[in-house]
Amino acid sequence: MANLPIFGSSRPVVLVPYQATWADEFATLAQRIQVLVGADLVSIDHIGSTAVPGLVAKDVLDVQLTVTNLEYAPALLEPLAQAGFRLRPGFEYDIFHGLPPHALDLRKCYLREPAGERRVHLHVREAGRFNTRYALLFRDYLRANPAARQEYGLMKSRAATLFPSSIAGYLYLKEPVFHLVYQAAMLWADQVNWPLG
Repeated sequence: MANLPIFGSSRPVVLVPYQATWADEFATLAQRIQVLVGADLVSIDHIGSTAVPGLVAKDVLDVQLTVTNLEYAPALLEPLAQAGFRLRPGFEYDIFHGLPPHALDLRKCYLREPAGERRVHLHVREAGRFNTRYALLFRDYLRANPAARQEYGLMKSRAATLFPSSIAGYLYLKEPVFHLVYQAAMLWADQVNWPLG
């Protein structure tokens, strides 16, 4: 414990058991987004831990909106902004060891839910990019592999115990695990001819 970095406090890290209602909440949200910007989207996908039955998670819906070209995303997402979804200006980048910090394969736009609504993270990513495929591969691998899902859930629970009031600390422990899971998921994807591989 003494060698762990010091992270400032943030909102509490609260994990809850998998909730069957998350799938229904995603379906309702996806339908709402489809009405607002549907024609301009390649797909709307439920990603992250709430998309994996049996996995503990923070009660935050992660949703991936796939677009053909991120250059047009800010204008495309204007109807979402008008509906109250909060768009962070400019592009953001996911983090993945081995790829440059501002690689095109990591670029995205990011929105939060309208004020007062349930927590939602909307990740707008470009079709064919690494980060778009990664989110779907991670989800599908954990859905298909109970042992990996159980161990990943255990790691998350331990990270939340070590950093109960620091999202930064929680993510500090989780991030290397993302890369380990990715390596196993790539082998799995080859074995099962994963459709997006």
